[in-house]
Amino acid sequence: MQQHVSGSVLPAGDSWVDVIEVGTRDGLQIETTLVPAAQKIAILNAMIASGIRHIEVTSFVSPKAVPQLADASEVLAGIARRDDTFLMALIPNVKGAERAALTSLDGGVLLCSASETHNRKNLNRSIADTISGFGPVVECLHQAGIDAMGAVATAFGCPFEGEVSIAAVERIVGAYAELGITHITLGDTTGMATPRNVRSTVRALRQSFPQLQITLHLHNTRGIGLANVVVGLEEGIRRFDASVGGLGGCPFAAGATGNICTEDLVYLLAESGYRTGIDLSQSIAVALQMERVLGKRLSGQVMRAGPRLALHAADAVPTAAG
Repeated sequence: MQQHVSGSVLPAGDSWVDVIEVGTRDGLQIETTLVPAAQKIAILNAMIASGIRHIEVTSFVSPKAVPQLADASEVLAGIARRDDTFLMALIPNVKGAERAALTSLDGGVLLCSASETHNRKNLNRSIADTISGFGPVVECLHQAGIDAMGAVATAFGCPFEGEVSIAAVERIVGAYAELGITHITLGDTTGMATPRNVRSTVRALRQSFPQLQITLHLHNTRGIGLANVVVGLEEGIRRFDASVGGLGGCPFAAGATGNICTEDLVYLLAESGYRTGIDLSQSIAVALQMERVLGKRLSGQVMRAGPRLALHAADAVPTAAG
């Protein structure tokens, strides 16, 4: 028995959880050190080899705005796909959609913030203008055979405005729904999600939009990213974004830090009885590879400690004296 989810075929059953890797997009976009396309491709191929099926590879944003992602087309062209690989990219406008249409992209992710201030900072336009521009972008993607998906930034709070109402989130989701988009990512842009507002938002959206497929995009800014994952699992969410080594953060939001870490999430899910199809040891190797490329220590924890039953020789540590 199998189910079709956003372009790929996955095993059915409540124990299956899809981990969507966003490290080469959300993770790298905030990094000032430019990573060559060849190194990105090598990391992406290693991710796919580890068992990752869904990857948000890049963004077709203006190269001036985010120079790190100027090589979007080159990177997509170099990826060694498997049969179950589903590659996505953030599509900010029609110009980005036109560029994406010339690639092998599977899914294009539209974006709008639930808060007016963040939307103006992040996309340099109002929410109303952003929503009015969705139609041509979706049409361009569909003509190229690319699935259109939606994302709501600052869905659980805004660093400029504070609390974000569920009604504000529903406004954006409703605009997507009118275009036939049912796959929605709820973005915790600066780690303002809590177990309470994750639960209440998911429940409200499920009631208003029962057809939704929801992905949670969580950050670990305040140290409770994985706690929010557990709440999401309790609420029936089976799709989570994560970033290799805990990389990430929006360059246009105050206080933004890294996403929840891919290896840490894979470990949590495995130890909680869920299946992901991802090899943890290979996932850790990818994080160490990214660390070498960036030349800095990443924030992932499982990449340091290893799996729970990774044993050590007793004579490798000193014995207490006395």
